[in-house]
Amino acid sequence: MLLSFNTKLLRYAELAVKIGVNIQENQYLYVSCSTDNLKLAEIITKIAYENGAKQVFVDISDDRLVRTRYEKAPKDSFDFFPPWKIQEREWLAEQGAAFLSIVSQNPDLLKDIEHEKIMSFQKASGKALVNYYKMLQANKFSWTVMAAPSKQWAAKVFPHLPEDQQVDALWEAIFAATRINEEHPVSAWEAHAQQLQNKANYLNGKQYKSLHYTAPGTDLTIALPENHIWSGGSSINTQGQTFMANMPTEEVFTAPLKTGVNGYVSNTKPLSYGGNIIDQFKLTFKDGRIVDSQAAQGQEILASLIATDEGAHYLGEIALVPHQSPISQSGLLFYNTLFDENASNHLAIGNAYAFCIEGGKEMSKEELLKHGLNQSLTHVDFMIGSANMDIDGITADGHIEPIFRNGNWAF
Repeated sequence: MLLSFNTKLLRYAELAVKIGVNIQENQYLYVSCSTDNLKLAEIITKIAYENGAKQVFVDISDDRLVRTRYEKAPKDSFDFFPPWKIQEREWLAEQGAAFLSIVSQNPDLLKDIEHEKIMSFQKASGKALVNYYKMLQANKFSWTVMAAPSKQWAAKVFPHLPEDQQVDALWEAIFAATRINEEHPVSAWEAHAQQLQNKANYLNGKQYKSLHYTAPGTDLTIALPENHIWSGGSSINTQGQTFMANMPTEEVFTAPLKTGVNGYVSNTKPLSYGGNIIDQFKLTFKDGRIVDSQAAQGQEILASLIATDEGAHYLGEIALVPHQSPISQSGLLFYNTLFDENASNHLAIGNAYAFCIEGGKEMSKEELLKHGLNQSLTHVDFMIGSANMDIDGITADGHIEPIFRNGNWAF
């Protein structure tokens, strides 16, 4: 059956509310979106109320206004983050609200902007929202990141299409990646989440001491902390409610041992960060720390990212994604981490998720560090996977077992 655009959009909104944040009776919902996607936000708001939401708060941004600020505002204004925004996020988080982000930013939004302004704001927002992100990364509440097109983003992904077809094409790519075209999207997501959890269960049973990655431009060994936990598919908040943090998602992930990363790794897809593109870069690690970084595009932005704080010199996440995943097989480069990370094995610079180690949700920052989990103001994923990547799991007694071969699961 051929579905209309409005039917697909309604399905997408229902998926976000029912599977994404899994809204509960009398729960607050915070939605962030751009002016490009007010229609989607309106539908989500309606469905959330119909499913018991107490109140929906919508925070709206506009790329043109953001760009104007970076062009015209004085440098010293980028060190400031509004205290009322901090209070809003923390208060809602403490009330058990659900948070839904609709991302649609132009990948080149801040191209040619002084990188000092970009990094000043990144640091300021990271420091200001440190408690909020600490709660988020410990799954204290439900949260979901999804996407919707903007004209500029669509033009970046589909430059070969006529302008009046680009947004529609990106919508269709998003619908395909999020299983909207299947007969029963909610059931399809539940089955997909279980498949990812099965992979995570296998890896949790193995408790590998380290992983060894090999591919063109990559020879990297990553040690894993004792009692690490692999996650995939849905997550569970501290109230015992399931939610889907990313839509789409194809990954199974955990945290590395902070000081246990050695070798070098090269990216395989561009990284859209801070409104700029970083590409063709290579990172070299010694005892966990990045000791060298080189990029053909975006070198200054990459160096500034790594200099965010001491923790940004280390990794906080390792994620396994098969090359045969639907997003990868689409052949599209989305220039958006939410999609591109789900087409490729990836790593993350910066903070580790507390739930990636047994008892981590209840640990203090100091306890997490003691158990080998990195702490940082930032968390930025970058893509390293390809059809040429092999990954081996190394057991505590030194036995080597295949995890990935030619970019796909080996078990």
